[in-house]
Amino acid sequence: MSPAAVVFSAVPTLFSSDGEVDTGANRALYKHLAGLLDGLFVAGTTGEFPALDDAERLSLIELALAEAGPDRVIAHVGTPDARHSARLARAAAALGATRLAAITPFYLPARPDEVCDHYRRIRDAAASAELYAYIFPERTGLRVPPPLFAALAEAAGLAGGKLSGSAAGELAGYVAAAPGLRMFSGDDSNPAATMRAGGAGVISGRSSAYPEVYAALVAALGSSNSGASGDSGDEEAVARHQLALDRIVGLGASIGRLKHALALRGLGGTTARMTVDPPDASLSAAIAAEVAALLFRSAVNQGPGSRVQYSEVRRKRGAGPQIGSVIVRVPGSRPGESGAPDMWPV
Repeated sequence: MSPAAVVFSAVPTLFSSDGEVDTGANRALYKHLAGLLDGLFVAGTTGEFPALDDAERLSLIELALAEAGPDRVIAHVGTPDARHSARLARAAAALGATRLAAITPFYLPARPDEVCDHYRRIRDAAASAELYAYIFPERTGLRVPPPLFAALAEAAGLAGGKLSGSAAGELAGYVAAAPGLRMFSGDDSNPAATMRAGGAGVISGRSSAYPEVYAALVAALGSSNSGASGDSGDEEAVARHQLALDRIVGLGASIGRLKHALALRGLGGTTARMTVDPPDASLSAAIAAEVAALLFRSAVNQGPGSRVQYSEVRRKRGAGPQIGSVIVRVPGSRPGESGAPDMWPV
């Protein structure tokens, strides 16, 4: 039986329209996600960490710790050099962070012994914290194959790793090379597949904008694994929620697209500091439709107190099956403002 999948949300950093960190918006997002998912991965790639100064990164980590608690926050302290990363690790630990992650050295090439030394220095700066190596070859230019990961894990006392890009496709190899460590996948398209490969769960950018889908899928996977129901209902629920996730995956995972979805939900603006691939008009409409459908489902589950306004429209009775549509307004919008169609079949 597979253990329950863990979902940490790789949260984007929300900025005000002038490009400054929006403290209130980030706090609200952290609170929202902490109520639905297992935790937060702060100031990582989705958080545009290369564009944040140290004070901003630490302020975001402090906000996350306040909203989710130290056991449910992984604070990313990675930089190209060990001295800088160690300084951030020390400061994050002083704020109360007990779980840290650091991306591998990047920009300049690094020998295996230099990679090991890089993580040893971060470990020495925050000896009591869990430390995860963040491996993303396409962003760093540095491959860390499973045998090298096992060596640096032993050298630096790693608790595990986060595998993104092509490294995520080798998850089973990393699990085999370093048994007993917690390996998270940055590929958030199929949490069940991650668990079958021996992973601890996913660190998911998409979950920042669509956390309800991940929460529902993980709950269904847990019920299915437990065998408590004794029927096919849980498997059907898994398939239904995975289908919803497949649609979201089809929208792409760029930071610009996630921020667009968050803005539609009233959870932040679309301003970014880096090049983030914002959606074009047709993709914006597709994202808006998916967000509106998600909000509708949430509204039905929450009842009359929901912030989402919706109504059902039924076609006239006929010989065929009854087909309905929903009209959804995202919070604070007027008809047509969300970019989504006002009505679609249910």
